[in-house]
Amino acid sequence: MRAVVIDAVRARPEVREVPDPTAPPGGVVVRVMATGICRSDWHGWAGHDDEIVFPHVPGHELAGVVAQVGPGVGRWTAGDRVTVPFVCGCGRCEWCRSGQAQICPDQRQPGFTHWGSFAGYVVLHAADTNLVAIPEQVGFAAAASLGCRFATAYRALAGRARVTEGEWVTVVGAGGVGLSAVMIARALGGRVIAVDRNPEALAVAAALGAEHTLRVGDADLPAAVAELTGGGGHVAVDAVGSEQACADAILSLRRRGRHVQIGLLPPVGGHPRVPMSRVIGWELDLLGSHGMAAADYPGMLALIERGVLQPQRLIERTVGLDEAASLLPGFDQATVAGMTIVDPAH
Repeated sequence: MRAVVIDAVRARPEVREVPDPTAPPGGVVVRVMATGICRSDWHGWAGHDDEIVFPHVPGHELAGVVAQVGPGVGRWTAGDRVTVPFVCGCGRCEWCRSGQAQICPDQRQPGFTHWGSFAGYVVLHAADTNLVAIPEQVGFAAAASLGCRFATAYRALAGRARVTEGEWVTVVGAGGVGLSAVMIARALGGRVIAVDRNPEALAVAAALGAEHTLRVGDADLPAAVAELTGGGGHVAVDAVGSEQACADAILSLRRRGRHVQIGLLPPVGGHPRVPMSRVIGWELDLLGSHGMAAADYPGMLALIERGVLQPQRLIERTVGLDEAASLLPGFDQATVAGMTIVDPAH
């Protein structure tokens, strides 16, 4: 099969022929029909994930068709249309048994712990725990967009922050996960302020329902949010994963507000600095959100089937493997106003 291969940290990704995978016990091989390029893939390329062993194939948010079923799989057969969370639980531990596979201590992550979906085929482990059937009316590209950014944003706002009608939600970063958060926050009844450096991304955020948009650098973000909301937001989301974005999001909150950290924070001088004096003095809640388990997908998929959520609106472009390989090294600086989807057959 053809795949995007990275030979070392920050090495130039190359498309080459590699052997087709074989389904492991309890797992499946999926023919990849669509997969997303995400900032997390860039973090892996840049060497921010110690679990990656090179040479490596990235890609972790995907949709496709089951091509091969390993021994011990009971729920899936060849030809099934499936997607999968980017965190795949072991299926055996207490966390998986309670429906919290996203924090499984023995988790697998395609594109990180093993070869991922920037390829014709991908191996997925513990299939009976992790695979999710794609409804017929949901296309492969839209389904692929769910596995990391959209599902993570959904759980962050619905499950972790528990946004309620009329609450102000500040979303810092209007990339794929940020735009997902804008759409989901609106669907939950939130009033959204979107923040980004890219005017095109902010225009998309406004079209998705953001009540206000703020451009990074044009104003003091916490002060601007406080003025717009009468004291600060109820919920803030760092959808970028930078020390500045995290601090701005926290400082934009009102007293007793809730901050959700979605973006991965690479270390700065050992650890990112967080304004903890504000967290303590204003009794803020800091919440992590690490994907969403397959057990929680039905509620999100029901909203998609009803048209309340429309992840397909977030897809800006579709590229092939060759273009994906060229885009990955610069994806931390990308100004794409939406999601980039890879079609391995493109």
